Amino acid sequence: MSYEDTGQFEVAVGQLADPLNDPLPGRPPVVEGSPQPLGSPGPLGSPQHQGPPQSQPQGPQGPPQSHGSPWFRAEEMARPPQPEPMAPPTQAGRMPPPTQPAPIGEPAAPDLMPGPIRSPAPAHAPAPAPEPLSMPEPDETAQMPLLTDADEPGPAATLAPVPGSPGPGPAGADGGRAARRKAAARGGGHRARGRNSPSTAAASAAAGSAAEHAEQQPAVPLSRVEARRAAKAAKDSPAVVISRIVGELFISLGVVMLLFVTYQLWWTNVRAHAQANSASNNLEHQWDSGSGDPSRAAGTFSPGQGFAIMYIPKLDVKAPIAQGVSTTKVLNKGMIGHYDGAPVNTAMPWDKTGNFAVAAHRNTHGEPFRYINHLVTGDKVVVETSTTYYTYTVTSSLPTTPPTNTSVLEPVPPGSGFTKPGRYITLTTCTPEFTSTNRLIVWGKLTEERARSKGKPDALVNG
Repeated sequence: MSYEDTGQFEVAVGQLADPLNDPLPGRPPVVEGSPQPLGSPGPLGSPQHQGPPQSQPQGPQGPPQSHGSPWFRAEEMARPPQPEPMAPPTQAGRMPPPTQPAPIGEPAAPDLMPGPIRSPAPAHAPAPAPEPLSMPEPDETAQMPLLTDADEPGPAATLAPVPGSPGPGPAGADGGRAARRKAAARGGGHRARGRNSPSTAAASAAAGSAAEHAEQQPAVPLSRVEARRAAKAAKDSPAVVISRIVGELFISLGVVMLLFVTYQLWWTNVRAHAQANSASNNLEHQWDSGSGDPSRAAGTFSPGQGFAIMYIPKLDVKAPIAQGVSTTKVLNKGMIGHYDGAPVNTAMPWDKTGNFAVAAHRNTHGEPFRYINHLVTGDKVVVETSTTYYTYTVTSSLPTTPPTNTSVLEPVPPGSGFTKPGRYITLTTCTPEFTSTNRLIVWGKLTEERARSKGKPDALVNG
């Protein structure tokens, strides 16, 4: 008897994995007795190709043999292992004897096959047919579905494997051309996706934020040529430099002028008032103590030495009278100066005849004669000496005259209304205000002479 006559060769060959007889990837195995979907070609070795089907023995504990197909092996390995149920004990309470191996020439017992244990299908009911999967024609290329923004998975999402496609490779391995295309489609680089899609707008926003971040980063060092060009561009032009210097000069000049005006209009008055009050107090102290000499004649006082005090009740003026009209020694100290010497030597208040002429500042340095232009006929001017009060009454005035007109200081000044010698007083100051262009003149005549021992005259008491 030959080896082929026994049938062992066919059994051994049938147990081998045959790619021609195994079902295609992505198609369910053909179960005997189950209907085939219309239009679906059967696997190689099916009744359409190899004649009547051959039934495989069904074991009491598992499904038909898988013929060694890689697809069935992957399904069986993916299923969780289930514990094998124990066979029921016999009547004697003993376990059944172990299954003996099948003799050569008979198919292997199904309980020796790997995989979960399945209950045998009933003989009278055919097994349900699995749903057919749509597979592309041999001459057609499978197309992957396009992903929309709503269907696009997030960074942590994973795509489910497509039936019929190879499973994911090992971690970190390159997925090949298909994986790169999927990654390009998910990343928004596929040409099929619109350029104006929300993902493109999001990419633009991300690019804008990246640009802002780049602006915040430190600048890249420039080359030597670029640094020179930047330094040259940063330099100001000569016109800008000159205008800046001129502007700074004007600002400095304005500040200096403001300080000068403040000094002239405020600080000089403060100092002059303090000096004038000190001189008046010293004179009154001398007179009260009797240390002064009332018999001293004109010209016996040294320049700048005070000898009398003038009161103008209408203007609320009280200022000492000193010898001479020196600007620095007399006038700038807030005192009234008596014309003695050049240009004209005038009389003293106690002289029997003559013109007692004095001068003072109209602005700054105490400005005692600032408002003498307000004096009118009948106003009083009082001069106090160590022994006597001399009261003069205003008679006339000259609003303006040149500084060279010294005739106003004569014993009988022309234009004053006086026609004969007498005891007169002349007040002179600068005009207009804050200038020394011309002179303002006020004249008066003596109307009362009162000893200090008799008290103050009515002009000072009544104001």
